[in-house]
Amino acid sequence: MAGELVVGFVARSLALISDAGHMLTDSASIVFALVAMRLAVRPARGIFTFGFKRAEILSAQLNGATLVALGIFFFVEAIRRLISPAEVEGGLVLVTALVGIVVNVGATWLLSKADRSSLNVEGAFQHILNDLYAFIATAVSGLIVVLTGFVRADAIATLIVATLMLKAGYGLMRDTARIFLQAAPSGLVPAEIGARLATQPDVSEVHDLHVWELTSGYSTLSAHVFVHPRGDVDSVRRSLQNLLADSYGIMHTTLQVDQIARIASGDVACVDIAHCPDPHGPHFLSPHD
Repeated sequence: MAGELVVGFVARSLALISDAGHMLTDSASIVFALVAMRLAVRPARGIFTFGFKRAEILSAQLNGATLVALGIFFFVEAIRRLISPAEVEGGLVLVTALVGIVVNVGATWLLSKADRSSLNVEGAFQHILNDLYAFIATAVSGLIVVLTGFVRADAIATLIVATLMLKAGYGLMRDTARIFLQAAPSGLVPAEIGARLATQPDVSEVHDLHVWELTSGYSTLSAHVFVHPRGDVDSVRRSLQNLLADSYGIMHTTLQVDQIARIASGDVACVDIAHCPDPHGPHFLSPHD
């Protein structure tokens, strides 16, 4: 990385300098990922009742923000180089980029074998993969400069590198923001889950349904469920927990299950009078009632 930066300045290649900056974020992302993974496995204690599971998400968001910041910087610099091109040593650029391709192919292959369901690991992988693409673009630009003397190819390669950085950074920031804002995990539709829970035997009503991710791959659900007076609360709770685990992969559930009360007219009424007027979100009624 340091060698590439030196060569970049010697060759006056913005593409190599941007690659070096990208590699710096690669190295930092791997360090952050390792630290976050160590923190994430620490047991919950004190005020941190969930432990440090979201340390991985913080790390991934930091990686994304770094990519976006560098991408914007190099994009602006590339535009300046297009307007006022500088002389570039194409041979140095080409040789350095080819070495970078070899190194990054190996690093990409190694990280591809890791568990990429974690946003933290995926963030590090995206860093390395985008760096590989960047080196390829830089090698092509160096070859063009050597063969044709078209020095603006270096700035064009930098634009490609910056675009890749912005794309990867935006994706990471979007995905981590979804988790921090407690959006439903990708592929899980709360309305569909709530409607299905409401159709189960003895269930009369489901509300206060919330589905979110504590960290990547750790789906969580909570809901308030009412069952008919004849229904067995514990049996319904176990049935719903099994349904959520088997059909949706949600292993961490918190279900408040209550019986609805039968009133004098023979109708039923909510057992939790203070809670029912304000159901806090989606409200699902059994189609059998």
